Amino acid sequence: MFEKDIYINRRKKLKEKIKNGLILIMGNVDVPMNYTDNTYHFRQDSSFLYFFGLDFQQLAGVIDADSGEEIIFGNDVDMEDIIWMGPQVSLQEKATAVGIDKTAPFNQLFTIVKDAMAKGRHIHFLPPYRAENKILLAELLGIPVPQLKANSSLELIKAVIDLRSVKETCEITEIEKACATGYQMHVTAMKMAQEGAWEQTIAGVIEGISLSGGGMPSFPIILSQNGETLHNHNHSKILQKGRLMLVDAGAESSLRYASDFTRTTPVGGTFSQKQREIYEIVLAANNKAAQLAAPGVTYLSVHMAAAEVIASGLKELGLMKGDVQEAVRNGAHALFFPHGLGHMMGLDVHDMEDLGQIYVGYDNEIRPSDQFGTAYLRMGRRLQPGFVVTDEPGIYFIPALIDQWKAEKTNAAFINFDKVDEYRDFGGIRMEDDLLITETGARILGKRIPITPEEVEKTVKG
Repeated sequence: MFEKDIYINRRKKLKEKIKNGLILIMGNVDVPMNYTDNTYHFRQDSSFLYFFGLDFQQLAGVIDADSGEEIIFGNDVDMEDIIWMGPQVSLQEKATAVGIDKTAPFNQLFTIVKDAMAKGRHIHFLPPYRAENKILLAELLGIPVPQLKANSSLELIKAVIDLRSVKETCEITEIEKACATGYQMHVTAMKMAQEGAWEQTIAGVIEGISLSGGGMPSFPIILSQNGETLHNHNHSKILQKGRLMLVDAGAESSLRYASDFTRTTPVGGTFSQKQREIYEIVLAANNKAAQLAAPGVTYLSVHMAAAEVIASGLKELGLMKGDVQEAVRNGAHALFFPHGLGHMMGLDVHDMEDLGQIYVGYDNEIRPSDQFGTAYLRMGRRLQPGFVVTDEPGIYFIPALIDQWKAEKTNAAFINFDKVDEYRDFGGIRMEDDLLITETGARILGKRIPITPEEVEKTVKG
């Protein structure tokens, strides 16, 4: 964990935003994999980590916004726990390490909350995403499970997002640790992108690299020579020469901060002319986005600029036609680029989206688009120094989507479907870097993973 003053200051800022009532932030518990004692790897709730820093099971934090009192609820271990897990730090020691003096057994949380509710005090809680916490909150607050999200505190949601969006120096350090592990994962995958390799072998090796770096993968690894499927978790194929292997993967640091990178590699190490031409367009869009990202700029406008780079490049190859800006306004580019440019990143790879993506990526000024493709943009609001966002344009040839648009004559004025048919078995290309918004622009976090065609080919062949 960080120094305790970090957590004290974060809770202080939260209390300044939430003027009254009880702030309740739940930690997570172990989740059974196939029976009670065989659990998935424990992952603490990110907002609990942010404000309380304790990476242990079955804890809850309460902040009294009126009195300023802060309490950690949890249970100390018993002898059976010590037999199986060894000596454990006491709950009071854990709380003291993050600047909290008062602790209480977990069941006393019910007494505190019920007493506050009886006095008509507001209980601020975040929307739960784990079934265990949904059941607990339903019992604690007397709110049916289906109604918990609607009854969560929008005031607390917005306060937490406001604080977590701007990353502190210590957080950037952790993200860069995750980036260093991510670099090793992707370079290793590139070197393994050889004809006859099993996708699962590569996925397993790079997952092991993330674990050896001190944390889990930041999300389930996406790795496939069928890169036209945007989130392809099927790792069953044998790599074939002439195909492209798309890998979207990242790591968590030991303090649970994320990295998220994507690279696309020619199997065997040599791009064909057709592959290289499409690759260069995606690379240009990635570089353009990094160049434009800066404080005060909306990420929606950066997304649209990247879309124009893609449309312009595809027009030069004869895949698109007509006025580029008009084509983008009409969403014609989305046949090839049917997703958003990127998202916030931090303690979550899609940072804070459990709190409501609409509040993380948008605000009263910038609202989501309802146009196909751009509607998937998760981050559109104005950038601020300290934001960390992903930059991940792509070009994909999805046969089913091509057939649908061709049959319905969707954006036929801007798409040369006869030429597009020549690319039906192409697959997909995506490139993703992690950007820190600085006072003057943006910088790529971590050492940049090989990205030019020459760098990628050299890495594979090396």
